This record gives sequence, C-alpha cells and structure tokens, in this order.
Amino acid sequence: MNILPRIVLLLAWPCLGACTHTPVAPGTPAKYAFGPWPAGAAPQDVGRRVTANFLARPRHMTQTQSGQPPVIHYAEVCAWYGALKFAQGTDNQPLTRQLVTRYEPFFGTEAGLVPKSLNVDCNVFAALPFELFIETKDERYLPIARQLADGQWDNPANPAGLGAAAREAVAVGLSWETRFWVDDMFMITMAQTQAFRATGAKKYLDRAAHEAVAYLDKLQQPNGLFYHEPAVHYFWGRGDGWFAAGMSELLTSLPANHPDRARILAGYQKMMATLLTCQDANGMWHQLIDDPMAWPETSCTGMFAFAFVTGVKNGWLDAKTYGPAAQRAWLALVGYLDADANLREVCVGTGARDDRQYYLDRPRTGGDFHGQAPLLWCAAALLR
Repeated sequence: MNILPRIVLLLAWPCLGACTHTPVAPGTPAKYAFGPWPAGAAPQDVGRRVTANFLARPRHMTQTQSGQPPVIHYAEVCAWYGALKFAQGTDNQPLTRQLVTRYEPFFGTEAGLVPKSLNVDCNVFAALPFELFIETKDERYLPIARQLADGQWDNPANPAGLGAAAREAVAVGLSWETRFWVDDMFMITMAQTQAFRATGAKKYLDRAAHEAVAYLDKLQQPNGLFYHEPAVHYFWGRGDGWFAAGMSELLTSLPANHPDRARILAGYQKMMATLLTCQDANGMWHQLIDDPMAWPETSCTGMFAFAFVTGVKNGWLDAKTYGPAAQRAWLALVGYLDADANLREVCVGTGARDDRQYYLDRPRTGGDFHGQAPLLWCAAALLR
C-alpha cells in the first residue's frame, strides 16, 4: 500500500491534535460581498432548484416513535422551514403560497402526521407552524405549535417513566427532554426560539438560552467542538452541525442584554474558530470533524457554512476571515448537487457509539432532507 498520499494529507490537514484556536473577538456587522458566483451556483438559483425538489415529493418523510403511528420526520420539518426562509429571502410570493398550501392537509386528511409531544424529534415540529404563523398571521397554526413548545417543559405523558437524567434536568429548570446528545440542542432550542419569535413571550427565549448554556457546559470540549454525547468521545460532523445551527438561530433572536448571551456567543465563537482550522482545502468538513481520513460529508458542511454566513452577516465573526471560508463551503456543496437537486454524500441518521469505525462506516445517501435542509438554510442566509 502506498502510504505517501496519506502522509501528505496528514501533514497538510490543519486540524489534527487539539484543534485549538483563539476565539474571534465580537465585531460589528460588516458587509461581505459573497459571490460573484459561477453559473448555476448563485443562492437564488440553487435555492429555487432545491425548493422545487422539495415541493415535487409526493410523500412525506416519516418517523415512528415507541410504537406510535408514523409522523412527519424532523428532517423534513427543517427543510420546509428552510424553503420558507428562502422564499421569504427572494420575496417570491407564489413560492411562499405553495409552501403554505402544502401544510393545509395537516388540518384535515393528514392530521395524523402531526407529532405529539413525545421527545425532541417530535417537538421540533413546532418550528414549522410557528414560522407559518409569522409569515401568514393565520392563528390556526398556533395551538399545535404552542402545545409542542410548551410540551418540552410541561409534564410529559408518562412522568413516572422519566429516567434519572430527565428528573435531574427538570429539577434545574431544563426541559424533561434533556439527555445531552449534541443534536438535541437544536431540536429543543429551535422550537423555543420560534415560539418567542411568533408570540413575543420571553419565557421561550429564556428556556432556549438556559438549555443552550447547559449543553455548552456539558458537551463543549477545550478545542471548541462537541462530543456526540458525554460517553462518546467523537466529533461527529452533523451532530456538531446541529449545535452550530442552533446557536446561530438562537443568537439571532437573543438580545444583547440577555444574561446568557455572552456565554452562548463565546461558545459559538470558540466553535467557529476551530471549525475554520478543520475545513479542508476543497471547502468541506468531514464525517468526523478532526479526522482527515474520514470522508467529506455534505450535511455538516451545510450547517457549518450556515453558521459562518450568519456570523459574518451579524458581525459575530470577522468577515475577511470567515466570509471566504463560507463561500468555499457553498461552492463545494453546489458541486455535490445532482441534476435533480439532490445533495449527495449525506450521512444517514446516526445514533451515538464510542467507536471511530462506526462513524466512518455509516452509509451515505443522496436527497435526504438532512442534507437538503442546511442547503436551503445557507441559500436563505446568503440572501438575507
């Protein structure tokens, strides 16, 4: 076996070892001229194609929970949210109407696909009807959205079945869904952040911030990245991607004088600084973020690019440093789109396991909403 290419790659990889980097000091919003884009790579064009792909799918992606009937999958919810934000960013009213109309069966024939408040994967559905209310002011969306957002803190259907970790979380004001898996940070805080955006009720923002700080304290490592969960010492790409996206969304709505903002911003900037050193020469991040032997993975690349773009646009990150990195990531992602706007090289859904080979061997797929969603988030953020 010729080991020279591997040796060269290892020497060139900037993120080996501790992957440490000094956090960037808070900045002020600065314009960065994302683009110009090659033909077909402009966010308007890519977002339009990916949204058309979303609308053309005849069936919903579903998930099942504990023997319950199938309900809409959280990944489709996230893609739908991204499509709405893209349509909003392009001021495309006909496209917005199509995305709004797609929800109508959930008030009738497809009502059974609306999740109940069972866990984080179900409750993040709230982000979608809250967004539809924000855009349409149609109050029909509010009951189910509020029920799910409040369900993350209200007594669950089976309180006696709560594990010790959930009981400890409730005792300190956290969601009963708290289990300290890295992706749950997005699922919990996104529902609460959207609830705040839709209703203006401060309790939702306080919940989201309190939860984010708890996850930062529990999971963020000295190098700025996050273990999949406390007993699994690997930096899984999409898992960290959920955290990066969740902090980006929360910081967008968190006031400057909120008591938890400084802690969350510091954690976000620490993570972004390390991610900058882990991006490969082609603009991608890998299935295991700090492992150059791991394969380039598109869903985490989309999430990290979204976090970079959002940080640059809001002045949390230095535009001259992070702007070009975000642009490289976007162009790399566009190269993974097939003719039907399906994003390739997406890791399938992945549980936590303290086994490096397990992550390296996870199957890859194309067109999965886990990849389509962050691509739409990026397109919308670039146009914001």
